[in-house]
Amino acid sequence: MHSLGPFETVLVERDADGIVTATLNRPDARNAISRTMAAELSTLCRTLAADGEIRALILTGAGDKAFCAGADLRERQSMTPAERTAHTAAIEAAAEAIAALPFPVIAAVRGFALAGGTELAIACDLRVAGESAAFGLPEVRIGIFPGAGGVHRLPVLIGLGAARDLLFTGRQVSAEEAHRLGLADRLVADDAVMAEARDIAGQIARNAPLGVRAVKLALRQSQGLGIEDARLTVNALRTPLDATDDYQEGLAAFAEKRAPRFQGR
Repeated sequence: MHSLGPFETVLVERDADGIVTATLNRPDARNAISRTMAAELSTLCRTLAADGEIRALILTGAGDKAFCAGADLRERQSMTPAERTAHTAAIEAAAEAIAALPFPVIAAVRGFALAGGTELAIACDLRVAGESAAFGLPEVRIGIFPGAGGVHRLPVLIGLGAARDLLFTGRQVSAEEAHRLGLADRLVADDAVMAEARDIAGQIARNAPLGVRAVKLALRQSQGLGIEDARLTVNALRTPLDATDDYQEGLAAFAEKRAPRFQGR
């Protein structure tokens, strides 16, 4: 692996298979999202989005206590209302930048993923939760409500009724309940979280990158459309793949009973 950056609050490594691991690196603050971290996450996503060689991103948190405890409330205590609004907007921008990345993003969660931490996790495409993971959107308990995607992303994942439960009560859910609700896609032992995330990323990286990227875009663009509009959107992204070198290579590899060698073209 080699490092990307430098960043003050995020550690970034990239391996030879095009898999990037980004680690929120404020363990003493339970990886809370400071203004610096929010800005660095957005900057990182812009850099990664422009790199056609990346196959997948794993997002995780440093230490074993938290994936991310949400916005840095200690930092917020000294902010003006306008600065608090700007901080929330910066976290929202970071979450949206993660969601909009052209390749799959996997959240590897151990410990607390609360408030903005849950919002970062649900901005990812998949979530691997360790047994210690705890999710929640407790903002109503301090007089606000989630402002970085929780209100519109959570119902898509777990249904409107379950989302209402978590948003209205602000309660935490365990890793087991999160898995049952569909908030966590995989549930494993804490010491297996990164291995599971890397295994998923490896499976993705071995697939045709143009196909994977097109699937992610199709899922994103067809969300909320009617059946006919969704069909047209998906077909517009699917049809050009028929003429790619990668598809020809996939057909040849199938016929020759060998592993394909995709080039992303």
